[in-house]
Amino acid sequence: MVTRRQLFHSSLGAAVAPAAAIPLAAAPERDIAIASANGLACCARAIEILRAGGDTLDAAIAGVNIQELDPEDNSVGYGGLPNEEGVVELDACVMHGPTRRAGSVASLRGIKTPSKVAKLVMERTDHIMLTGDGALRFALAHGFQEENLLTERARLAWLAWKESLKGGWGPGLDAPPAAGKGQAELRRQFPYADSETLAWVERVILDPPTGTINCLVLNRKGEMSGCTTTSGLAWKLPGRVGDSPIIGAGLYIDQDVGGAGSTGRGEENIRVAGAHTIVENMRHGMTPRDACLDALKRVSRNYNDDQTRLEKFGLNFYALRKDGERGAATLWSGRETDERQPSFAVNDGGASRHEEMAFLYRR
Repeated sequence: MVTRRQLFHSSLGAAVAPAAAIPLAAAPERDIAIASANGLACCARAIEILRAGGDTLDAAIAGVNIQELDPEDNSVGYGGLPNEEGVVELDACVMHGPTRRAGSVASLRGIKTPSKVAKLVMERTDHIMLTGDGALRFALAHGFQEENLLTERARLAWLAWKESLKGGWGPGLDAPPAAGKGQAELRRQFPYADSETLAWVERVILDPPTGTINCLVLNRKGEMSGCTTTSGLAWKLPGRVGDSPIIGAGLYIDQDVGGAGSTGRGEENIRVAGAHTIVENMRHGMTPRDACLDALKRVSRNYNDDQTRLEKFGLNFYALRKDGERGAATLWSGRETDERQPSFAVNDGGASRHEEMAFLYRR
């Protein structure tokens, strides 16, 4: 005889049963890696790891390590632009589809490869995220070397930005009039810097970059993993954390459906849980491209679709479905005078290449 209590619990269990994933095609015939536009080498490296029989997460991490260790990429790892105090703070997260596990670090200082530390958080702890001093101590305990991540180029940009704010920095009131503005003034301040560096410094002062690299990897077995890593918004408040280390925002993988990630203004992505939203969209039948565009529409709705305010930032989403279909979308297209449209990196065998992203609004 079934009691009322048994009937209640039986009906409750049915009510909260997880939604089944939509039927998808079989796993792809080829290994696939996609990444943000700065990830051509990342994707190539990821495919090399997969071809050698490596795990999908190891492939994604090996790929993003290229950018993390590149001092010329000022949005990721070593060489990243610092916070307002001149200190480089890094964020990263990883997700391993086959085991459905995740790890993350935020506001990590002094370690060039936060993606590797995030993986250790996943493997060696019962936690998902470690931050700040705790993340650093954890990394040091596992043999990582603490280093100064501020390159001379990034230091110059930070110093020029700091002086542009005045407030005690820059020439005093009794100083002679400045020789000029823009590069002319920068050349007076930093006579040893070349013109290309000064032009770059001027750009990052006027438009602080957000950067980041996201990589999603799928092998022929249908196994997926992903990684997102960044130095965050240039000149940010110390301790500021964007979307990159947040599971469900900067990255989300569901082994049954697919994965998604993001680059750009993290605050806006966090508010719509972008990566999770995209994966759920694909679960319910949207293509990767349309799933990304839908997430951008949710961001736009937060501003009542006011393009005057929306044009002040950029945001990009990337998606890879378990059957190999991929897509990406950005909030804004390139300018009409620029023949280069926003793109993302893809490698499904052979050389890595860029493919065009969809966009929500045209500049």
